[in-house]
Amino acid sequence: MPMIKAHIFKITLLCIILAAILLAVSAISNYTGDTTSSQYKIGQPNPPTLQTNQLPKNMNHPPGGQFPVPNSAPIVPPNGGMLTRISNDGTKYAPQIIAYSIIFLIIIGYSLYTRRKIKIDPVNEKLLILTLLVVGLLLRISFATLVTGHPFDIDIFKRWAVAAANNLSQFYAGHNTSDYPPLYIYVLYIIGKIANIPAMNPYFTLLLKMPSIMADIATSLLIYKQARKYVSLEASTLLSAFYIFNPAVFMNSTYWGQVDSFFTLIVISSVILLTEQKIGPASVLFAAAVLMKPQGIIFIPVFFFELIRLKKFNHFLKAVVCAVSAIAVIILPFSLDMNVSWIFKLFSNTAAEYPFAAVNAFNLFSLLGANYKNDSATLLIFSYYTWGIIFIAAVTTFSWFLLIKGNSRMFVPAIALLQIAGVFTLSTRMHERYLFPAIALSIISFIYLRDKRLLLLAAGFSTTTYINTHFVLYETSVGINAISFGPTLILTSLLNILLLFSLAGVLFDVSAKKNYMHFDADRSVNNQSNSGCRQRMPEDAGVGCN
Repeated sequence: MPMIKAHIFKITLLCIILAAILLAVSAISNYTGDTTSSQYKIGQPNPPTLQTNQLPKNMNHPPGGQFPVPNSAPIVPPNGGMLTRISNDGTKYAPQIIAYSIIFLIIIGYSLYTRRKIKIDPVNEKLLILTLLVVGLLLRISFATLVTGHPFDIDIFKRWAVAAANNLSQFYAGHNTSDYPPLYIYVLYIIGKIANIPAMNPYFTLLLKMPSIMADIATSLLIYKQARKYVSLEASTLLSAFYIFNPAVFMNSTYWGQVDSFFTLIVISSVILLTEQKIGPASVLFAAAVLMKPQGIIFIPVFFFELIRLKKFNHFLKAVVCAVSAIAVIILPFSLDMNVSWIFKLFSNTAAEYPFAAVNAFNLFSLLGANYKNDSATLLIFSYYTWGIIFIAAVTTFSWFLLIKGNSRMFVPAIALLQIAGVFTLSTRMHERYLFPAIALSIISFIYLRDKRLLLLAAGFSTTTYINTHFVLYETSVGINAISFGPTLILTSLLNILLLFSLAGVLFDVSAKKNYMHFDADRSVNNQSNSGCRQRMPEDAGVGCN
């Protein structure tokens, strides 16, 4: 009996892992499979690839945003291809997801601000973080079987996976009209090959969600590993838990089935490497981020500004060589039968695909009633598009100013956060999911700057990202494409604007006054944390290790 009491914490963690395993096994065994997967077979002619801009105008963005078909009817595009049926299989889980989100915010918020009462025995550290990661993974797998995902995105990913698996090198040369850069096509190639196995084909949708699900786990582990260098064990664990059980993160990868988690893992990895002065690997990952999603371009100024601040020519040379090499390796297999300019045309076509002031993004332009309004329309003296460019220039200039003012590598994650938040909130052609990396970047920024206000911003960005993606996903599930102007859009857009200006104020305060609000526990962190502080460069003395 005394032996059991001495190990009650470990026994509890093992029981939690076992329960999560049983839940995942039950969910997969009861999974009815994907009834539409049989039409996606490698070796057969590829189903016609469809993009949303190929739909008739009255079907793509109709008045009021309602598709002109009943929820149970298939949408037949002009080319004869068939999209996944619009399904409301996920809407019945909306109350449970909302309830979970509220409980999450209460528990995590309370834990972060009362962590002095939380004590973790270092002996249990490895088992505890293993429990968080395993349970986070298994819960995602279980929940992913309940909801098909976004009806259009999942269908398009299936088509691309089949096209890539049929002939990877001809993916862009054939009739396929993918608007994604090449990096993620490699992932879809692997999924397409696996899904071609008869026993795996019914799980095609689940397979498509797995890369993002695994990226969620990897990002949580990365947050934990990085936090252990600068903050206490308790704080590190809570930060990792905040991300792994975050409802906004669940919504994107597990329910929607999108790839923003995969993109975010690349982005924060590159930002951390840049912050740690590992220029070569950081350059490779920055290039990979751009070739994963065009939004990666948003972070290029961060890399450029830090290289200027370092004032070392060998850093510039190394960055160029590594980035160009990475780009060449990634695009070469697709370029054998293509014109040398094909990659530039791809990015140009992608940028022009959604010429709207906002694409269901709850930001400034949606607040002005311009959701799905052509960005060539005039707002005061300029077009929406011109205003977006002006705002991007302003945000980028302010980011550079803050990095110069702070004069420390520790500001790099915060500047990356400001870039993505500023561009999402104030630029045109933004989709509802583009703010997603702000969640992880807020946490990483806190780890380096250790200002409590960044935790509040992390909670804020989690809230607005969750509301935006939840609302769009479930509106789409019942046949609505363009979100109408209403209370949810107005309040969330206002909150995003408030968060952006709050972030700018916090970073200005931190860079100008060195006004930090550290964890009290950080003053007596373990040797590993102190070692992390000792690794800081002389230029960072102003940031301080308390």
